[in-house]
Amino acid sequence: MSKNISHITEEHFVEKAVLVGLITRSQNETQLKEYLDELAFLAETAGAVTEEKFWQRLDHPDKKFYVGKGKLQEIKTFVEAYEIDMVIFDDEITPSQQRNIEKELKCKVLDRSMLILDIFAQRAQTLQAKTQVEVAQMQYLLPRLRGMWQHLDRVKGGIGMKGAGEKEIETDRRVAKEKIAKLKLKLEEIDKQNLTQRKSRDGMIRVSLVGYTNVGKSTLMRCLSKEDVFAENKLFATLDTTVRKVVINHVPFLLSDTVGFIRKLPHHLVESFKTTLDEAVESDILLHVVDVAHPNFEDQLNVVNETLQQLKADNKTQIVVFNKIDLYRERYFDEHLPAEVRNELLEDLQRTWMSKSNNNAIFVSAENNENIDELRILIYKNVKELYLKRYPYKASYLESLGDDFSS
Repeated sequence: MSKNISHITEEHFVEKAVLVGLITRSQNETQLKEYLDELAFLAETAGAVTEEKFWQRLDHPDKKFYVGKGKLQEIKTFVEAYEIDMVIFDDEITPSQQRNIEKELKCKVLDRSMLILDIFAQRAQTLQAKTQVEVAQMQYLLPRLRGMWQHLDRVKGGIGMKGAGEKEIETDRRVAKEKIAKLKLKLEEIDKQNLTQRKSRDGMIRVSLVGYTNVGKSTLMRCLSKEDVFAENKLFATLDTTVRKVVINHVPFLLSDTVGFIRKLPHHLVESFKTTLDEAVESDILLHVVDVAHPNFEDQLNVVNETLQQLKADNKTQIVVFNKIDLYRERYFDEHLPAEVRNELLEDLQRTWMSKSNNNAIFVSAENNENIDELRILIYKNVKELYLKRYPYKASYLESLGDDFSS
């Protein structure tokens, strides 16, 4: 456990959270600690402060309380002593587990899925994103509607209660199902409009930025498109797809930013956001952005590749962009390490990943514009190659452009 008791003033109320996870046969202690750190970041993004992390070693979650009775009592003691507003579980808990735990702890109980849904509800800007989030929330809440009204006296809004969660909590299953059906029809209409928009882009190569959440996709989008694009150091800073026209050496293409992926992404969100993720599915080239400074960047890279496989988008031309190389040097290189040794270590890292990604990889810092020109050249070569294959009648024009990358 790790403690971080905060002092919250009445003028600036922030919900206080406790995080809970399990060490199991399929999840070791190192993995759990990383997952709980990520859960704390999710809680911070939602607007909460993590006061404590609890974990227990079990072969499998307890059917009634997820954790054992002794651990639950330990959590209860802490919740009462420090007036904790909510307890967040790293894995999805069943409706009956949620009711049982709430009854014991007498505070709000969420899991990772509900927390992510809440962040999406906060971040959604367009009608499409708001509708997608509402569908996902309603599908998540449907099996949990029974008995939820009993806890309304102590669940007074806040995290986990935004959007559909707040408006529909007292509705019965029939009304909820009807609402889901109507929202899905609305999404189908929006998707038809988006399909028309995407068809109007025919004739241009499409490039999409994909990657784990908070790896710097929006910052990279800003570097490449030379336009202001919203970016901040929070999970799921970008929810709505942004598309920009970019021109390199007189060769135009469309560049889109997509919602970040994350491990244990709620199934309902993947389903609901398939229309948004169509940008990635229908793109010609994927720029897979990786935070190389993250201690477990390889795991994050694999999570994204697995999600792309689920979306049947893993057969695209992919350029792996290892971002935050400046932060990598800062975190992993001793300041007294000779420059030659630093360069050698970086070159070894680059050679390894160049080999793994068929030489379609590059190390950059979007924040400092490091190697961005080299990335532009790499994108240009891939885009040009696709143009030549798809539109051979443009070959003579494209070949006449030479290698002047100043535009």
